[in-house]
Amino acid sequence: MKGIILHGGHGTRLRPLTHTGPKQLLPIANKPMSEYCVASIRDAGIKEIAIIVGGVGSNKVKEYYGDGKRFGVDISYIEQDEPKGIAHAIRLCKDFVGNDKFLVFLGDNIIQRSVLDYAQGFENSDSSASILLCEVDNPSRFGIADVRDGKILKIMEKPANPPTNLAVTGIYFLTPAIFDIIDRLKPSWRNELEITDALEMLLQENHKITYYMITDYWKDTGTPEDIIHANGTILDRMEPYFYGEKDDSVTIRGDVMVGEGTKIKNNSIISGPVIIGKNCVIDSARIGPNTSVGDDSVLSQCEISDSIVMANCNIDSNISIRNSIIAFNSAIVSNPDNPNKTFLLGEGTKIIL
Repeated sequence: MKGIILHGGHGTRLRPLTHTGPKQLLPIANKPMSEYCVASIRDAGIKEIAIIVGGVGSNKVKEYYGDGKRFGVDISYIEQDEPKGIAHAIRLCKDFVGNDKFLVFLGDNIIQRSVLDYAQGFENSDSSASILLCEVDNPSRFGIADVRDGKILKIMEKPANPPTNLAVTGIYFLTPAIFDIIDRLKPSWRNELEITDALEMLLQENHKITYYMITDYWKDTGTPEDIIHANGTILDRMEPYFYGEKDDSVTIRGDVMVGEGTKIKNNSIISGPVIIGKNCVIDSARIGPNTSVGDDSVLSQCEISDSIVMANCNIDSNISIRNSIIAFNSAIVSNPDNPNKTFLLGEGTKIIL
């Protein structure tokens, strides 16, 4: 079995964070969200992975993952010249797949359990496809499966009146039979080749499609709120470690992960779950809970919770930051008279308040 990760798209709902790179490289718990996909595919025993790239920052994807060796896999890259839909991206992989069954991950999907048993079940089955479903509160945002008595009756893309709340997650087990289907697809109203339409056509042509229910955590990280929620959930499940330095005035509560070279000092309070990267300085600050701080960041005087601060940021301000994402290389410098700010800052942003 082979693996495919879709790493394209414009990420319009996450601007300005995605003006300078793909959303799948945005960090959750200090790792790019697509790295969780790589790990999930690898841990399912799949070593050959194709990453579909296109749009802003494709070179950043290649620079980060390289040939995949440091992640324990063999990665190749396939270019998608413009976003023509998930099914179109999958069709580009026909030569890569050959006659093998394959697993497709949308690069912005976060799942907190192994897919090994799903992969083994599909490998040993006669199904043409198998999909992972998850109950959601807002089904009109997703592709939806109408399931009755353990059988999929219909699959539809973002229906106005969903018959169920069973979302089709961005994780698909497929066979080469899908390529003939995609070749006969017509573009949707979005001018894209929809994977839900391809799966529905498989059903109509009497192909067997099975499904598994995800009862653990799954998140389609399409909005800033989704990313912040996923960040907190992953942090809450991490094993604590402390490789940095702290003075006797520092208070640490709950599970905290601190990287090498990081110094925490001057009455700072860290309330887990929190991850702080390498070579950071935390000075007279209150960090957490549910907060990630990237490498080489300096945080002074501030109070930050339920937020993501990416690498190489400088926040020197007596302000309270909540539910925020602050992108790489950003700086916030302020006076003490403007508390309780919320930010969504693109890469390289500088704010003086």
